[in-house]
Amino acid sequence: MPGGAYSALSGMQARLADLDRLASDISNVGTSGYKSERAATVAAERPSFRAVLDSAVDVTTGSTRLDFRPGTIGTTGRDLDAAIEGAGFFVVNTPNGERYTRNGSFMRRSDGVLTTSDGLPVVADGTAQPPAQIKVGTGAISITADGTVKAGDVVAGKLKLVAFGSETDIERESGTRFRAKPGVTPAAATPRIVGGALEQSNVTMVDRMVALTEVQRTFEALQRGVSMLMNEIDARAIGELGRR
Repeated sequence: MPGGAYSALSGMQARLADLDRLASDISNVGTSGYKSERAATVAAERPSFRAVLDSAVDVTTGSTRLDFRPGTIGTTGRDLDAAIEGAGFFVVNTPNGERYTRNGSFMRRSDGVLTTSDGLPVVADGTAQPPAQIKVGTGAISITADGTVKAGDVVAGKLKLVAFGSETDIERESGTRFRAKPGVTPAAATPRIVGGALEQSNVTMVDRMVALTEVQRTFEALQRGVSMLMNEIDARAIGELGRR
């Protein structure tokens, strides 16, 4: 197989990885707090071919990076919804330790504990170990600009809010939940909290559809290239064998 075919095939594989990311973005366009992910492609030489086939260079997916540009904050009017205005994350407690999210669509469990929509307890501000939970009593719930949660006139607790020094310090665990990379500790943050609102996904459908069209066209072009290369080899082989 000629080196150009290897390059084209690896390019097709990289486009399939792009397609997976685009599919995730498009499926989460309506998910509060969701962040898009971008990636570049890089060349990866085949060391075993370098001496005899210099053109055998694979195309592979480079490092990925989360796009933490803020989404639009939309009013919901729901008491348990909260949006972060500026940099920062809510902290939730999981069986694997603390995790971080910007999805402020909270729920009140039957025992009053404030949780995420998937049932993870929201961590209260403070240094208690294990992390303190916020237990909401009866009465109308409100969330103030500094993250204080009230039930009627009674303070139930304050949301723990953290921020990271760099976007590369954090990685996606699943959906809208993120984890710190090994050795990274987030710092306390004081962004403004908007109660009764949610931050929308930062995915723009038009942008993702344009990217999807580009990936599709590039894949088709590479596919045609592979077909031409292989047909050329077959034609050459038939021609050479026919002379013998």
